[in-house]
Amino acid sequence: MAVSMPPDGAHVVLLGASGTIGRATCAELCAQGFAVTCLLRAPPPEGALPDGVHTVITRLDDAEAVAQSLAPLAPPAAMISCMASRSGRPRDAWAVEHAAHLVALEAAKRVGAGQFILLSAICVQKPLLEFQRAKLAFEAALRQGRLPWTVIRPTAFFKSLSGQVARVQAGKPFLLFGDGTLTACKPISDSDLARYITGCIGAPDRMGRILPVGGPGPALTPRAQGEMLFDLLGQSPRFRQVPLALMDAVISGLSAAGRVSARMAEKAEFARIGRYYATESMLVWDAERGRYDAEATPEFGLDTLRAHYAAMIRGARGADLGEHAMF
Repeated sequence: MAVSMPPDGAHVVLLGASGTIGRATCAELCAQGFAVTCLLRAPPPEGALPDGVHTVITRLDDAEAVAQSLAPLAPPAAMISCMASRSGRPRDAWAVEHAAHLVALEAAKRVGAGQFILLSAICVQKPLLEFQRAKLAFEAALRQGRLPWTVIRPTAFFKSLSGQVARVQAGKPFLLFGDGTLTACKPISDSDLARYITGCIGAPDRMGRILPVGGPGPALTPRAQGEMLFDLLGQSPRFRQVPLALMDAVISGLSAAGRVSARMAEKAEFARIGRYYATESMLVWDAERGRYDAEATPEFGLDTLRAHYAAMIRGARGADLGEHAMF
């Protein structure tokens, strides 16, 4: 017997709710009145998900078992996947980005989901890495199926561009690969991306489409990100450049060692991932012109990276003040 839904509400099944984007999407779905069921591989920490969210603990290796766990609930208007491999290891990438998603897709069909919404990544436009190939393999399976689908390919996330904030606050230079202008992106916040994802549910103009999306404002190079950070801190910009030749030498050495060591092969793949992000922009790729196109990269939302950096700096300063106040 189907569980009753809130008035005017619809049921949505969410995968990947334990990640930052997944948590933001869960919160947005609840705020908009959806009844949310989260498929999780382990129980969430206390308070990690909003009140009223239904959780189903399962392993995504058996479509029938997943479908049976969802059977008592109302057929979902959509199944949304924010699930992704966290390690970057090729084996993990294929297990999560491809195999687990195939199981989820089959389960979605069996429970009568109205739509499958996939959070992918804009970097799959130029697939040079195993996790990108795994993502594309599932995208292809999704597009070939009969279930209505939407694929979202966001640009860089705020979190991925925040790793040097503490470093610069500590008085160290901002690290750049090359001169810091090799790449650019239009970063999007978790909350803006969550609103975009939620807005895809049942939207005819977003059905059967691959949708690149970035945040508001002009594309930012790593050098521009560093200059922004120094400006917010009231400091003169200080940069240290890391030559790409050094990265290439490391990759070459690890790749050679990887022929006889699985551990070194994994390290080589991690190094290739690092080089990819150091040399490829997270923008729409214009294949005809052979270049990334910032103007063709759609913008969505209101949150800016500058405001995010400012909030991080305020939070760090507030924490310092709190520590001093204890003594």
